[in-house]
Amino acid sequence: MSLESTGYQQGTRVRVTQQTPLRDRTWSEVVEGCVVRCRQAKTGSWFAHAKDDQLWLDRMELRLDDGELAVLNLDQYSVVEIVPADQG
Repeated sequence: MSLESTGYQQGTRVRVTQQTPLRDRTWSEVVEGCVVRCRQAKTGSWFAHAKDDQLWLDRMELRLDDGELAVLNLDQYSVVEIVPADQG
């Protein structure tokens, strides 16, 4: 994902499924909301030979139905689906 991704436009309703693999099972969490912003953002962690020597994460900010702002760190276990307008 680039610094400002064009893959998910602001206002697009998405469903994000995130999974955490464990030794004997997998935790899954589903979050649904409207995209506020989707970008790469650096963390406070140091990482040699990366841009600005920082660790960068793909982040998606969603506005949930109750108004809460959720910031999701996307990784290889994240699945993002666009929710059709007639289902949202």
